[in-house]
Amino acid sequence: MNTKKKILLISLLLSLFCSGHPPCLAENSVKKAVVKIYAVYNTPSYHNPWQMLGQRTFHGSGCIIEGNRILTNAHVVSDQIFIQVRRAGMAKRYTAKLEVVAHECDLAILSVADKDFFSGATPVPIGSLPQIRDKVTVYGFPQGGDKLSITEGIVSRVEHVSYAHSTAYLLACQIDASINSGNSGGPVLKDNKIAGVAFQEMSAANFENIGYMVPAPIIKHFLADIEDGRYDGTPSLGLSMQKLENPDMRRYYRLGEKESGALVNKIYPDSPAEGILQTGDIILEIDGIPIENDGTIEFREGERTYFGLVLQKKFINDTVTLKILRKGQKSTVKIQLTQPLDFDRLVPHMQHDRAPTYFIFGGLVFEPLTLNYLKEFGGDWSLFSPNELMHYYQNGEPDGWREVVVLTEVLADKSNIGYHEFEDNIIIKVNNRDITAVKDLVQAFEEHSGKFHTVEDIRGYKLILSDSAAKESMNRILKNYSISSDRSPDLQRN
Repeated sequence: MNTKKKILLISLLLSLFCSGHPPCLAENSVKKAVVKIYAVYNTPSYHNPWQMLGQRTFHGSGCIIEGNRILTNAHVVSDQIFIQVRRAGMAKRYTAKLEVVAHECDLAILSVADKDFFSGATPVPIGSLPQIRDKVTVYGFPQGGDKLSITEGIVSRVEHVSYAHSTAYLLACQIDASINSGNSGGPVLKDNKIAGVAFQEMSAANFENIGYMVPAPIIKHFLADIEDGRYDGTPSLGLSMQKLENPDMRRYYRLGEKESGALVNKIYPDSPAEGILQTGDIILEIDGIPIENDGTIEFREGERTYFGLVLQKKFINDTVTLKILRKGQKSTVKIQLTQPLDFDRLVPHMQHDRAPTYFIFGGLVFEPLTLNYLKEFGGDWSLFSPNELMHYYQNGEPDGWREVVVLTEVLADKSNIGYHEFEDNIIIKVNNRDITAVKDLVQAFEEHSGKFHTVEDIRGYKLILSDSAAKESMNRILKNYSISSDRSPDLQRN
């Protein structure tokens, strides 16, 4: 056999072998695109909002995608002050920059200025939503070693879950491949395309190898959203809704035997549905897709999830069409989606990459209630946090209030004797002015002309401060407690 025939035969055999094993040659290409991320971060303290908690380090994973970009999780680079990246199999670390972050869907994009970092790397394309029982491969750098880890698993569920980083309720895929700290941000591949990004695990004694990935449709939505350089968010209708699984409820609202839908209980202030929907409306269909009485839609044959999926595929300022039932009469309405998820929360979920808001007057420290503040009560923060504050975090609605304003503590001084044990009081009035946000409170103090200031909490307890003594004490209090300013940057005077 001559040389040319030998080469042709070897090429044919290789082609046949690789066609039966798709990862054959592509796996090495994928490995070269997987990145270890080293992040240095410094998180602000919410119990001492003029301080930082101190520099710490975190490492995670990422993947090179089209455009010399690195795709990873938002929580890997949250509150970052310095980032380095290293490709799998390489020794050199390169300085990276955070370009865009979407805490809501826990995704972020990094860039590296030194083009040598990308030499020899082929960007990994974004795939599609996998099917149940599809095999997937997780690439990343979990704790326990410094080398690239590759594990395999099966997609066991596709449904909405609460994302741990943001508490947003979004589509996710559950997989049985091992996902541990350090895997976060790493690609999950199917057919050598990114089917998802590993982002959290179910960590409890009764669960083993239950991990989750941000699926390809969420990634594609994120990438499309940031084409203009910023992330606008996932649209929301701004409604409180209820399932209609009870037959008496369905009859009460005049639903037919073969009809189903979701009940509108409340329309929040500034909702895009204001003036279009009414309390008591039944949403029967969303963009022509029927809504079941449990609030789900069929998104693939035999698979159901939360009907909000239709909204979450859209972008801010897109339009959605709803078929509704109002007092027995059907109609169709169109709503422009102008607001993002959780805009209507009275107490926000976790805040990232921003300094807390605070204001100090006469040693009294005021702050809007946030999940960040509650979590600083410790590991079992939901048990250790004051019950009243937890109530407003879990159940508070923006009816008249824009924020829950809390007197977090009193910095002891002779000007505030008798008040040193006050803490975590919800403030509703200052100088007889209703307080709906911290900015109201600042104005109530600064625009007051009387000799005394009155502060009233939600239970009726009052604190009275002498105007002259409070103002005279400010420099002394700030110096004694090593505080640089009586207010956060967002409240600074123009």
